[in-house]
Amino acid sequence: MGSKNKLKRFRENETFGNVFQPTREEVVSDSFPLKGRWNSDFFKNDHPLVLELGCGKGEYSVGLAEKYPNKNFIGIDIKGARFWRGAKTAIDTGLHNVAFIRTQIELINHIFNENEVDEIWITFPDPQIKYKRTKHRMTNTEFLQLYKKILKPHGVVNLKTDSEFMHGYTLGLLHGEGHQVLYANHNVYTNEGSPEEVTSFQTFYEKQYLAVNKAITFIRFKIK
Repeated sequence: MGSKNKLKRFRENETFGNVFQPTREEVVSDSFPLKGRWNSDFFKNDHPLVLELGCGKGEYSVGLAEKYPNKNFIGIDIKGARFWRGAKTAIDTGLHNVAFIRTQIELINHIFNENEVDEIWITFPDPQIKYKRTKHRMTNTEFLQLYKKILKPHGVVNLKTDSEFMHGYTLGLLHGEGHQVLYANHNVYTNEGSPEEVTSFQTFYEKQYLAVNKAITFIRFKIK
């Protein structure tokens, strides 16, 4: 994407009512006004709140929002030019139960209160295979504890990935730390019993993986 195009999208994002781009200072100082008030002040209902972390173009957030009108969805990514697509689609189609935040995932406990979130989706994260990159792996111990802070006691996390490494690493960690694995599948499109929301729509990258017969894996779990 050209820099001209990126700037255009950044400017458009600023005009979208479903996009939030707080400064880092605003976030870390806990002065973000919607923290603890997403349902009451933005969505104006008490429906379950679902996050997609590292939402990319936002296709999954938008797809889930269309399929589940009685839930509220928020896509989070540091790259606003990417989720511009999802935000624009939501506005053009009149979807009021989805929003997007441009921020770093490690700051989500400054954006959401304890026990504010019902469910988290992590879709096709970078597996960070090199050992030196483990601190950025989105299902490592530190990230799991971060998710636990904002999740309700019954809250669940979903990991959908094309990386067999990420799938195996996460399963091993979950079992090793005593978390509750609710469902695990090495190939959601060939094995029966996959949850409908896992197979009913695909992201841009997922379609590319499927075109070359790459297996898509899935884990649903609770953090102890």
